Amino acid sequence: MSSPHAVVAGAGIGGLTAAVALHRRGWRVTVCERSPQPSAAGAGIVLAPNALRAFDAIGFDAARAAGRAVPAAMGLRRPDGRWLHRADTAALTARYGRPPLAVYRPALAEALSAALPPAAIHYGARVTGVDHEPGSPDAPVVRTSAGDLTADVVLAADGIHSGLRRAYFPDHPGLLHGGATAWRTVLSGDGPAGRPLDTAETWGRGERFGVVPLADGRVYVYATAVAPEGHRPADVRAELLRRFGSWHDPVPALLERIDPAAVLQHDLYDLAAALPRLHHGRIAWLGDAAHAMTPNLGQGGCQAVEDAVVLAHLLDRRAGVPAALAAYSAARCSRTDAIRIRSRRAGRVAALAHPLAVAVRDLAVRATPARVTRRALDDLFDGFTLPGA
Repeated sequence: MSSPHAVVAGAGIGGLTAAVALHRRGWRVTVCERSPQPSAAGAGIVLAPNALRAFDAIGFDAARAAGRAVPAAMGLRRPDGRWLHRADTAALTARYGRPPLAVYRPALAEALSAALPPAAIHYGARVTGVDHEPGSPDAPVVRTSAGDLTADVVLAADGIHSGLRRAYFPDHPGLLHGGATAWRTVLSGDGPAGRPLDTAETWGRGERFGVVPLADGRVYVYATAVAPEGHRPADVRAELLRRFGSWHDPVPALLERIDPAAVLQHDLYDLAAALPRLHHGRIAWLGDAAHAMTPNLGQGGCQAVEDAVVLAHLLDRRAGVPAALAAYSAARCSRTDAIRIRSRRAGRVAALAHPLAVAVRDLAVRATPARVTRRALDDLFDGFTLPGA
């Protein structure tokens, strides 16, 4: 009896995780990626304890793949450097069994790719549609720019602008612009003068700046600002220095080290509304294709990993693919949509620009009891479960 075949549209973190999870359960997997080759450019991704626990469930060691170093502390600051909230990594480790792990996204993708058979990923193969042969409802045909493929299941991990989502949910309102733009890049080495850095996000008036030491010793930096859709400054370094150059150490020194050519800029979007379900027949959506969310909680990639692991788990346990995909929708819709909405609300709070509103916000953050903060993190970090496990 031949192994069942899964076709995955998209070689992002979610698609690759799903492919690895199914491969390790005996499935034959084909990953179709529209880009002609693996991307050498990228930024960081913070794997929260929930994502690391999901990776554990499929036997994938993200720390081994991308490094194990973690910062001593993480928290939230003001532009003058004063801390609004700060937590020791040791305390997070004690509560959740491990600390968040920040890794270089291309390195994580490379490690996931290496866990697949050599011919599993087809680069330059864009999925253009999914059809069913007449009289064969159990054998979807995946149309790609490199030829057709038959499959037992199709996983749509084709990103925030998912063509498969638009095709199967034509009445969905699509994406909602979050009112801001973001810049991201990765710098080599430690902080200025070799000093170790904490993981910190600084909130100003409609602007934010994040510093995240990566597990391999590099530093991931990002910035966001309230801006109209499509805003693209001609001089990236000058724009960032204008906005953040007077902020606390080490922000100005990090900005001076930025290579403008290596800075990624994207407007922030999420889904305007939840999808009614995350499957259709033998197609399932995951990651940004299923529930695109703003990065304000750092959970976009983490939820894609959760999706992939839950999906593979259910496909392995259920007798039929349609039943497994229906169970996947039931297991994931509520959690992912709650996090999408929560992330949108957090972004609105962080983007406040009026001086009085900012002062009230900062006071509220400082005055929030530790137990309330812990409860909010518990919902994120302890929320991953395998249905029926």
